[in-house]
Amino acid sequence: MTDSSRQLDLANEVKAAARAPRLGSEFNAFLFSPIGEGRNGMLLSVVSLLARRDLDPWLEAASLAAMPADAAVRRLDSLIRALPDQPLTLPDSRAIATRLIALLPILPPGKHARGTAADAEAVALRRRSIVAATILVICMLYLMGAQLATLSNESSTPPVAADAPPSPIAPAQTHPLPSEK
Repeated sequence: MTDSSRQLDLANEVKAAARAPRLGSEFNAFLFSPIGEGRNGMLLSVVSLLARRDLDPWLEAASLAAMPADAAVRRLDSLIRALPDQPLTLPDSRAIATRLIALLPILPPGKHARGTAADAEAVALRRRSIVAATILVICMLYLMGAQLATLSNESSTPPVAADAPPSPIAPAQTHPLPSEK
């Protein structure tokens, strides 16, 4: 791949990320609601359920909000039932899914017609770009710190001049061993 095609790809990715919707707090009531108590006694929330299933919680919430209610309930119910470590105090998963889906915001009609997969991809791309930029900045700071430490060590050692007088300590003289005489 040439540099110009890489730059064009990057420009297209940036444009797609800029067009992506901002996913935010409108899903908090849904995402942070408890599903039930886990085996360890801690509450399991929707956000932790989705994260355990390796799904982006905000993107999945947006996808569920864009679905008809019955389809969203079926999807969430299947995610709850598919948990490998299901909570012990989990009553009817369908009733829980119905209660939770009711907490999702009602999206405007135009939102349903939009491709949520493309929106999700753009948001994921933006997040990956932010992570990559953060890693790059951390690496640069680390390298700058290492360079500064090296310069600091070099400046603390006095330089030896080329025309410095010889050392007052004479080099050790070697004496022949008695057997060599």
